[in-house]
Amino acid sequence: MQAVASNLNEIVPHRYSPPVNRTFILLAGIMGALAVGLGAFGAHSLRSSVDAQGLATWQTAAHYHLVHAVMLAIVGILAGTKCLKALNAAGWFFTAGTLIFSGTLYTLVITGQKWLGAITPLGGVCLILGWLCLASAGLTRGEAGSQGTPG
Repeated sequence: MQAVASNLNEIVPHRYSPPVNRTFILLAGIMGALAVGLGAFGAHSLRSSVDAQGLATWQTAAHYHLVHAVMLAIVGILAGTKCLKALNAAGWFFTAGTLIFSGTLYTLVITGQKWLGAITPLGGVCLILGWLCLASAGLTRGEAGSQGTPG
């Protein structure tokens, strides 16, 4: 049986599956789908019930939500090829920042609770920290066995 498997491997090449951080890829997919859905909801369903400022706030939330979902996917791909703590930190900061920043803005628009605006900057700080961690990863040499790191 082993000989058959060995011959089969020679005939049918293995598909290369690059390493990724599956948690970040999963979160990116969920966050991206939610960003598109919530953006569409704001564009089509809120028009009649929210003023122009509320729609602009919703649009800002959806924009930052989608941008950081894409960044989380990129970090997930990079974190699979370079085992850097900075990339993992960037992914978690992007996740937390999006939940806090966009989440408070969405909730503010729906509920009218203006005090949520005081929490929103904490999400912005998390997003900025995510970007700084990403920059740090570009400056850091990878751990042993990492690929694509300058010597």
